[in-house]
Amino acid sequence: MAINIISEEEVTRLRQETKGTNHTIHFNNAGSSLPPDVVVQTVIDYLSEEAEFGGYETEFKYREQLENVYSLIGQLINAHPDEIALVENASIGWGYAFNGISFKKGDVILTSEMEYVTNLMTFLHVQKTHEVSFQVIPNDEYGNFCLQALEDAITPQTKLIAITHIPSAAGGMMPVVEIGEIARKHHILYLVDACQTVGHAPIDVKAINCDFLSVTGRKYLRAPRGTGFLFVRKEIQDQLDVMVMDGHTGQLTGQNDYHLRNNARRFELYEKSRALTVGLAQAVSYALDIGVDRIWQRIQHLSGLLRTELSNIDTITVHDFGSQQCGIVTFSVSGMDSYQVKNKLAEKNINVSVSLAQSTLIYMNKNNLTTIVRASVHYYNTEEEIMKLCNTLRTI
Repeated sequence: MAINIISEEEVTRLRQETKGTNHTIHFNNAGSSLPPDVVVQTVIDYLSEEAEFGGYETEFKYREQLENVYSLIGQLINAHPDEIALVENASIGWGYAFNGISFKKGDVILTSEMEYVTNLMTFLHVQKTHEVSFQVIPNDEYGNFCLQALEDAITPQTKLIAITHIPSAAGGMMPVVEIGEIARKHHILYLVDACQTVGHAPIDVKAINCDFLSVTGRKYLRAPRGTGFLFVRKEIQDQLDVMVMDGHTGQLTGQNDYHLRNNARRFELYEKSRALTVGLAQAVSYALDIGVDRIWQRIQHLSGLLRTELSNIDTITVHDFGSQQCGIVTFSVSGMDSYQVKNKLAEKNINVSVSLAQSTLIYMNKNNLTTIVRASVHYYNTEEEIMKLCNTLRTI
C-alpha cells in the first residue's frame, strides 16, 4: 500500500509548530533536533505546576499521563509497556543492558565497524576485566555489512551480537532484521543501539528479533535532552543482572530479602524528571500522529537530494557508503578543515556538526578519515534549505 506522503502544506504547518525554523536552518538532527513547540510548552507547564503546587503533588495529578508514556513507546516500537524502562539517554540504556549480561572468561562479542565510541570502550573494558574478546565484522568494499561473515564467525563461545543500527558518523545503515534472524537462529543475545533510529526510520523490535534496544529522545524523536528508553524483551529480563537498585526497582520482603519488579522498570530508578517524561510522551505522540513511515519517506527524499547536490560540487566529497542509507549525510570540503566549514555555515545560521574519528573509530580509520562534516536532515527541513546549504558551500 502506498504511503501518504507529507505534503508541502503539512511541512509548512509542522514548521509553524517549530519556532526554531523561523531563524535557523537546522541540519544537526543527529545531534539534537529542534523540538516541536508543544513539547517545549508541555515541559514548561509541568515545571510551573511543580513550582506552584509541589513536585510529588504534581506527579500524582499527572500519574495517568506519566504512566501512558510506556504505552506510547510500546506503540512506537511494537513492544509491550512492560518491556520499556525510562532512562536519561541511549548510552545509559545500552550500559544497563550490556553490563547486566553475565559474561565469563572466553565469551565473544560480535560487532561491526560502525560501532559507537561508548560501546567500543565498554567492549575493551570487559576484555580487560573479564577476558571477554570482541570481533569486528567488517563491511565489504561497497560499505555493506557482510551477513555471511557474521554467520561464519559464530561459535559456541559467542555470547552477544551488538550492533549500532545507524552510526553516528556515516550515512549507512546496518541490516538489523537479517542480523536478528541470525542471532535468533543461534540463540545469541542481540543488543541494538538505536540512538539515531527512533523517530528517523521505522523500527519494530519483534521484526528485528532484538533482546535489547537503546534509544535517546533528543535526536530524531525531537524530545527533550535528558530523555531516553531501553527495551528489554520480556523473556530475557530475568537473565539480566540489575546494576543499580532503589525502592522503585524492587521491594523489600523483610529485613533479609527482596524481590525485583516483574517488568523492565527494574532497570530504571524512581527519581527522574517528570517534566521531561511528559515532554518525551508528547514527542512520541507527535511522531505517531505524523506516522513514522511517512517521516522516513520524507527523510529519504531530502537526504537523497542533499547527497546529489553535494556530489555536483567539485570541491566536495560525500563519504556515505552502503546500499541502505539514511538521513545522515557526511562529507568533506577539499582544502578546508571540517570545523572551518561548520563555522562558516554557522555564520549563515546553518547548523551542521563535525564528527571526529573517535566517534566511529574503526570505520573512520579504515577509510582514512579524521574529521568529517555531518549534515542530518529531518522532515521539517525543506528543499530550499538544502539548496541554500549547497550554495553557501559553493561560495566558501
